[in-house]
Amino acid sequence: MAMASLARRKAYFLTRNISNSPTDALRFSLSLTRGFASSGSDENDVVIIGGGPGGYVAAIKAAQLGLKTTCIEKRGALGGTCLNVGCIPSKALLHSSHMYHEAKHVFANHGVKVSSVEVDLPAMLAQKDTAVKNLTRGIEGLFKKNKVNYVKGYGKFLSPSEVSVETIDGGNTVVKGKHIIVATGSDVKSLPGITIDEKKIVSSTGALSLTEIPKKLIVIGAGYIGLEMGSVWGRLGSEVTVVEFASDIVPSMDGEIRKQFQRSLEKQKMKFMLKTKVVGVDSSGDGVKLIVEPAGGGEQTTLEADVVLVSAGRNPFTSGLDLEKIGVETDKAGRILVNERFSTNVSGVYAIGDVIPGPMLAHKAEEDGVACVEFIAGKHGHVDYDKVPGVVYTYPEVASVGKTEEQLKKDGVSYNVGKFPFMANSRAKAIDTAEGMVKILADKETDKILGVHIMSPNAGELIHEAVLAINYDASSEDIARVCHAHPTMSEAIKEAAMATYDKPIHM
Repeated sequence: MAMASLARRKAYFLTRNISNSPTDALRFSLSLTRGFASSGSDENDVVIIGGGPGGYVAAIKAAQLGLKTTCIEKRGALGGTCLNVGCIPSKALLHSSHMYHEAKHVFANHGVKVSSVEVDLPAMLAQKDTAVKNLTRGIEGLFKKNKVNYVKGYGKFLSPSEVSVETIDGGNTVVKGKHIIVATGSDVKSLPGITIDEKKIVSSTGALSLTEIPKKLIVIGAGYIGLEMGSVWGRLGSEVTVVEFASDIVPSMDGEIRKQFQRSLEKQKMKFMLKTKVVGVDSSGDGVKLIVEPAGGGEQTTLEADVVLVSAGRNPFTSGLDLEKIGVETDKAGRILVNERFSTNVSGVYAIGDVIPGPMLAHKAEEDGVACVEFIAGKHGHVDYDKVPGVVYTYPEVASVGKTEEQLKKDGVSYNVGKFPFMANSRAKAIDTAEGMVKILADKETDKILGVHIMSPNAGELIHEAVLAINYDASSEDIARVCHAHPTMSEAIKEAAMATYDKPIHM
């Protein structure tokens, strides 16, 4: 794409009879390469290793602050795991599979009769791939617009101010920078004795590109990713069983919301085997045999499936960076240790996103990136990890920000609880999506909001009123006294706030 664009610009230059003086030619040559240099051999103010959500956002922000910036990305496509094989393609499939499920099971309730509905899996996957391709190209366009140098290749440290890059075209270049930010993200966490082949035993990456709908799918791990991908294939017809070592699904979720959420997934025919340990796997036959036993020990059972999805979490990706060569400190989990300014123990070297402690979320990485380069530019940056929202994009969605009820009890904090079910929300009833609730936790003495938890369709959109409230130390009464449009799903937040400090109207 870039070469074709270059050729068009050259042709335009020639056909417009622009002066062929050496000065004009030089200016034109610079205009062709500015912002997309093939190497960063001249010293940069900022060099970012990794072009995912944290890295590319940091690069753009640094350039906007007037810093000469180069971003190095090994994939050859910007956006990192999130855009290429994570957040974005999974949301595309979640939406497509939900549309199919609605057409097959819900349309008739609304007077829409469809004689036959079937899945065209290649078309569904193609739509997902198109969305990814367009978005990655969009980031390249933002790099050009903001004059960020983009080097495609695998970077590793030569010194605290030099990065050697093995470019994807087989070459090598050295990128120099006064400040170098590590933003290499995370990778799939493997399990002992299980080899991921991305065919029968897949990671989340392989689960996004299955060429057939498996009759039986086993998901190892009941976290965000496992439940989302299990939902996709379950809606399309797979029999889904989730195996989880812990006693609960999504352990970080508020307990009351979690119980409702699990019941909702079970209604969708998703099966759960909690407190269960995987002790062996056999993929030598046509399918996969998974040997499991109770987490506390006991009789073993063999489960059979066409595909097994390993979704047991993620590890920071720092291999091959030669961090040890320059003395960068990491913890036992392999995460890079940084201070409040995202600086490592090595002067001039920083780290953001999944490679440092904190929630492994794309939007958290973006905030890290902005704050980090603001510090580098002499400004003030700030990210409060206690106020970062989390969303499970199933149906219904579950979104939360702040503390859970269990955390408040553990910390000995006195609090009030306000709840409001969507069964009592007029918009939810009108459109027949009344499953779920809003739950607000506020300090008993000050009424300051401490946590908000929502289970409903589009909870991931509704949660941001609560995120804003928590960031500005709002009280539940503050939300309750704000006029909310009627009829809307967001009125449930207002009612839950009223229930927290006083009484709701519609319940």
